[in-house]
Amino acid sequence: MHTVLAATATLLATAFAMSTLERYLGRRRRHELMWTISLFMFALGSLALWAGAAIGWTEWTFKAFYLFGAILNVPFLALGTVYLLAGQRRGDITAATVALLAAFAAGIVVATPIVGAIDPDILPQGSDVFGVGPRVAAGVGSGVAAMVIIGGAIWSAVQLLLGRRRSAAAPVATIPAGRLALANLLIASGTLILSAGGLLNSVVDEMNAFAISLVVGIAVIFAGFLLTTVGGPAPSATGPRVLGSLEPGPIDDPTERVTSTSSTPSGRSTPSGRSG
Repeated sequence: MHTVLAATATLLATAFAMSTLERYLGRRRRHELMWTISLFMFALGSLALWAGAAIGWTEWTFKAFYLFGAILNVPFLALGTVYLLAGQRRGDITAATVALLAAFAAGIVVATPIVGAIDPDILPQGSDVFGVGPRVAAGVGSGVAAMVIIGGAIWSAVQLLLGRRRSAAAPVATIPAGRLALANLLIASGTLILSAGGLLNSVVDEMNAFAISLVVGIAVIFAGFLLTTVGGPAPSATGPRVLGSLEPGPIDDPTERVTSTSSTPSGRSTPSGRSG
């Protein structure tokens, strides 16, 4: 049962990540890029869970699960919220900070030795096998990022429903306020479901409960992603018109210029059929 649920979470996260990647490649929106990275990290964390359930837990399967499933995934999910609500400039600054902290956290997890024995049949708890460093990274990474997602969702939902704010990445003109507010609330709800799964794992140590929370949480988050996607109007035969761009016009035939004018003895050009 552990293996089936972990495999389901892995395949679902991978499918959602590929779908979000396709949307990013078609529209080049930064929030979709951050969500794609986050979903791939969810997939890697689920893959480590699958490996641990299928072949037994080892130091490196648990480190991979802990790094991608407990530290890095939620911060990049929060980056999508920052880009969606605060725009690219602030999002880029936040992304640079998160990237540096993510690299630092990855170094801590990889370099930290395991301090306790790992039972290959039981999903370990971070407090049993890790020192302070990785556990602080997990608490800060997931905790702060979850607060950003939940706080941003609540704030944006209230503001958007009241019609007082437009998203920097998705204007109200293309995404209705209520729909964008619901999208943020779904992303926050999915984050809470994932957090509840981690808490349940820490309390009762159940791989099944954790895998189920992954499947449900990722599905709810992806539903929120879909609500931020709208189809644009079909392009015309000559392509979209952009203010200030060169648009196709009538072809200028040089022969018409020759036949439309004639030279007079005085050197003046007059319309054809008239003499000067």
